[in-house]
Amino acid sequence: MKNGPTAIVIVLDSVGITTLEYLLQHSERAIRLPHLENMGLGNILSATLRNAIPSNPRAQFAAPITQASAYPDSTIGHREMVGIIDPRKYQLFPDGFPSSFVRAMESEIGRGTIFNKMAGGMEAIEENRELHEKTGKPILYASKCDPVLQLAMNEHVIPIAEQRTIVDASFALARRMGVTITRSIGRSYVMKNGAIFRTPNRHDCTLPLERPTLIEIARGKGVRTVSVGKTAELVGATFDDTIKLTDPATLDPLMGYRFVDDARRDTNPYSIQGILNALVAAQEVHRPRGTFVFANLVDTDSLFGHTRDIDGALRCIEEFDRLLPRITRLLSPGDLFILTADHGMEHREDYGYHSLEPLPFLAERSSSSFEFQLFARETLALAGYLVAQLFNCADEYVKICRLTPYLKKAGKGKLQTSKSKIPGKSQSRLS
Repeated sequence: MKNGPTAIVIVLDSVGITTLEYLLQHSERAIRLPHLENMGLGNILSATLRNAIPSNPRAQFAAPITQASAYPDSTIGHREMVGIIDPRKYQLFPDGFPSSFVRAMESEIGRGTIFNKMAGGMEAIEENRELHEKTGKPILYASKCDPVLQLAMNEHVIPIAEQRTIVDASFALARRMGVTITRSIGRSYVMKNGAIFRTPNRHDCTLPLERPTLIEIARGKGVRTVSVGKTAELVGATFDDTIKLTDPATLDPLMGYRFVDDARRDTNPYSIQGILNALVAAQEVHRPRGTFVFANLVDTDSLFGHTRDIDGALRCIEEFDRLLPRITRLLSPGDLFILTADHGMEHREDYGYHSLEPLPFLAERSSSSFEFQLFARETLALAGYLVAQLFNCADEYVKICRLTPYLKKAGKGKLQTSKSKIPGKSQSRLS
C-alpha cells in the first residue's frame, strides 16, 4: 500500500508576531522554544529577542505573512488560509444588539433573553447565571473582539439540542435582518462544586461560504480532509473527518500531556492527540491521494489571550514546542508541515483584543528540499497554495479562489525573511 502525501496546517490561535514579541518581552522568566527555533521562529522576530529565540539559517521556510482580509477574526483568518479573502469590515456591538432584533429573536426562539451587553464570556456568565438558571432565559452578549453573537446557557436548564436550535435560529434571523455578524455561538456551561465550567458542547453557526475553498477542491481530487479542534466550525466547510476530542480517556498516557490551566480547562492536549490520530491514520489507512489535516490550537486565545495571562500563553506555547517532535516524526518524506496564526492579540488594560498584525509562517517539507511556488504578495492564503501544490490542484485553487493577483510571475524558493521585510507592526493594531 502506498499512500499519497500528507499536508498539515496547525494554527496557534492569536499568536501573531507582535503578540509573541510582547509576551516574550514581558515574561518574568526565561523561555525556551528549541523546536520552533529549529524551524526558524527566531528569523522573524526582533533582533533584541535573539538571545531568547535564536535565528536558524538552516530553516527551510520562515517568513512573516500578513492577512489580506480586512478584519481580525478567527473565522476570517482560517478561511483565508484555504483561499477566501474577505474585504468586508465588520462591526462590534459595544451597546449590545439592536432592540428590534432582540425582540424578534425572542419571538423566534420562544424564550426571553437577559443581559444583551458587550462582555467577556466568563464575565457574562458570572454576572447573570443565577437569573438565567432561575428564569431559563439565555444570557445574550456581544463579543469584545469579534463580530459575534453569543448565548450562554446552562446544560441543566436548556438541553443541548434546544441550545443548538436557538443558536442556529438566532444566526439565521441576524442574516435576514442585516445584523452583521460572522458567527452565532452557544456557550454551554455547567456548575461543579460552585465553579463555572464551560463544556465541550459549544455550538457555532458560521457565515456561509460564498464559493468553494481548498477543502472542496482537495476533496474533489480524492484527498482525505481532516479537521481537528474547531477548524470545521470556523471555516464552515465539510471535511471528510472531524476530530474534536473531549474525554480524558482519549489521551494517550504515554504522551505525558501537561495541562497549563490549574482547573485543566485546556483543550490543546485533546487537539494535539487529535492531530496525532489523524497523522497515524494518514499512514495506516489506504489513502492513495493523500491527507490534508487542518488543526486549531485555541488555548492561546480563549484561555490565555483574552484574559491577558502572559505566563499562561507562554507555557501553552512551550508545551506545544515540547510535543512538536511527536507530530513531525509521524510525517513521511515529502510531507508538508505548516505552522501559522489566524490573528494577533493586543493586551489592553481591560481585555485582550484581536489585532491585525504580521503573522508567523513556518513550513518544512519532511526529508525533502522546500521548493514551492510562492505568492508575490503576502497573504494567509499562501498556506492553501502550498498545500494545493502538494496535491496537484494549485491552478484550480488560484482560479476558484480568485487569487491570481497574488501570484509570482515566475520562480521558486524561499521568501526573504530579513527584518526589513516585516510589514509595519505598530500601525496594524485595532484602534
